[in-house]
Amino acid sequence: MRRIATVLSVLTLLLVGLLTFKLRAQDAQLRGPAGGSGEIEGTEVRLASKISARILELKVKEGEAVKPGDLLVRLDCSEPEQALAEAMGRLASAQAQSKGAQAQAQSALGQQQAAAASVSAARAQAEALAAQRDASRRQAERLEAVGNDVAFSNRDQVRASAQGLEHQVQAAKASSEASAGQATAASGQVRAAQAQVENAESAIRIAEAALARAKLLVAECEVRAPREAVVEELPFEVGELVAPGSVLVELIDLREVTATFYLPNAEIAVVRPGAQAQVAVDAFPDEVFQGVVRTVSLKAEFTPRNIQTRTDRDRLVYPVEVAIANPDLKLRAGMPVQVTLPGTSR
Repeated sequence: MRRIATVLSVLTLLLVGLLTFKLRAQDAQLRGPAGGSGEIEGTEVRLASKISARILELKVKEGEAVKPGDLLVRLDCSEPEQALAEAMGRLASAQAQSKGAQAQAQSALGQQQAAAASVSAARAQAEALAAQRDASRRQAERLEAVGNDVAFSNRDQVRASAQGLEHQVQAAKASSEASAGQATAASGQVRAAQAQVENAESAIRIAEAALARAKLLVAECEVRAPREAVVEELPFEVGELVAPGSVLVELIDLREVTATFYLPNAEIAVVRPGAQAQVAVDAFPDEVFQGVVRTVSLKAEFTPRNIQTRTDRDRLVYPVEVAIANPDLKLRAGMPVQVTLPGTSR
């Protein structure tokens, strides 16, 4: 019996000691710096296809590090390349038509200018002849007023000259009207040529847009890395046909990672963006990683339906995101971490 009592006493002391240790540890944790548990996340980049094509070649493997501009996947793009060649041909044809239309417009404009010059010359000639005619008529009237034989003889000559000038004036007017008709016709030709030029320029713009689109589609035949990262997943194999929008490569950038933990409502006042943070990882128990608080959510999560007591208020939690430099790529996505905010208390 004494031995049993001794064993029970020892067990009781051990239980009391363990309970005391646990309570002190919990008290120390409650009185320690604010923080919480989180999980490492990297920057994920998903590169999708804009076209429907067959995978021709995979240039990388999963887990391989890539740099900006590295070729990752090559697609079979015979159809987009044919469309590009066709677009280039249409643009060349439209440019040739534009040059022809411009030349025709220049020719029509020259004809219009020549016709306008002819109209001006004919009108000027008609005006000059009319002036000479009027002068001859006035001279004939003066000679008729003199009344002698010589004056009558000269008067007849002057009248004959005036009549001849009248015929010339009428001929000049007819020539002016004909030139005006030619000028009107030339103006119509100019307007028609200008319309052809505008149509040709519109065709050029349409062809240029089609060419630009074809170039973009051809550029999509090669998927290249937009940043330094690691190939996380290649969902398709060589020879598979992919649809537009299919993710061809999944990259993950771990040079700077993040960890999100949650602070209760009572402790949210101790953290601000830019505050220092310390991150502990199970995989590296002797190493502490330094981080910086990037964001503190403005909206609580896990909020109870009715908040009435202090206990309810403490159940409100706010996500806090911490950025951690990871130049050696020790931290990997999915690692559980413990984040603490030094200089704070619960």
